[in-house]
Amino acid sequence: MTGPARGPARGPRRWREAAEEALYGPAGFFVRHAPADHFRTSVHASPLFAGAVAELLRRVDEVLGHPGELALIDYGAGRGELLTGVLAALPALPGDLAARVRLHAVERARRPDGLDPAVAWSADPPRGVSGLLFANEWLDDIPVDIAETDEDGVPRHVLVDADGTEHLGEPVGGEDAGWLARWWPLQPEPGLRAEIGRTRDAAWARAVSCLERGLAVAVDYAHTRAARPPLGTLTGYRGGREVRPVPDGSRDLTAHVALDACAAAAGRAGAPGTGAGLPLSQREALHALGVSGARPPLALASDDPAAYVRLLGRAGEAAELTDPAGLGAFTWLLQPRGIPLPPPWGVHGEAGDRPSG
Repeated sequence: MTGPARGPARGPRRWREAAEEALYGPAGFFVRHAPADHFRTSVHASPLFAGAVAELLRRVDEVLGHPGELALIDYGAGRGELLTGVLAALPALPGDLAARVRLHAVERARRPDGLDPAVAWSADPPRGVSGLLFANEWLDDIPVDIAETDEDGVPRHVLVDADGTEHLGEPVGGEDAGWLARWWPLQPEPGLRAEIGRTRDAAWARAVSCLERGLAVAVDYAHTRAARPPLGTLTGYRGGREVRPVPDGSRDLTAHVALDACAAAAGRAGAPGTGAGLPLSQREALHALGVSGARPPLALASDDPAAYVRLLGRAGEAAELTDPAGLGAFTWLLQPRGIPLPPPWGVHGEAGDRPSG
């Protein structure tokens, strides 16, 4: 940390304001760049991921009683890759699900050319719908303010210049201080940092509230109150590489998510029947949805070599998606609204509101 705040005439800003402009302003990173050009998510790793989301949608449809219209809302849709993959997977599912699904991409960037016309595209979600809301690596890109303890052990807001130079600002107070006390208490050791997740809590609560009945799922790198990272997790990504976080519009700015706080916020803000949320590792979630990295029987290599090679490729993709040292370490937060959790997680007749920790 540097000494007294310096910078351009406007002065350094809190990280939330600087990152908001750098990511979503007129020349922001996500306005000008396709996320897939700079980092690889589970959606890009394998069509098995979209297939698992389609299977989860089928299970939500069953719990809902097969409504005439079933919404699938993709929050932070990027360029529509997930919904495109789900569209491709739906015909293989039983019943008339494909005919009843209404696909909605929620994204600030403009609609990409060539996207299937079956996908609605807007910056705001539909409201009062029933179905599945899925947010894959969305919350980590919602900007947050950052706190750091000074030499006296006082948490202060971190300010940042356009070139990434940081300074300590005013002591954290008000609602931010209340959030830290509840969700990320900082010890008085100088240099400890926390990412103040109130903006993410509010965003997730708003997202969940668009469902009248259904299931909301957030997928992100996450941590819980019992194991917050002592120095925070703010970083940047550009061109497939982790880089220094600089709010200049040239890179993604991301930080892991306090999903336990998000779940509690949605539970408080939601209508009766909004569950507290069930956290799972991606490995656990995908295994439950039928994605397995098991290799095909070796005998198949002789009986049907083409099928063996195909299934071996699928097993490799599944292994990448469920690797506990990689993509499998993502946390899935399953938050039901007005319904039980779908099988295998839900119990018939109960609200599916297991606490999120």
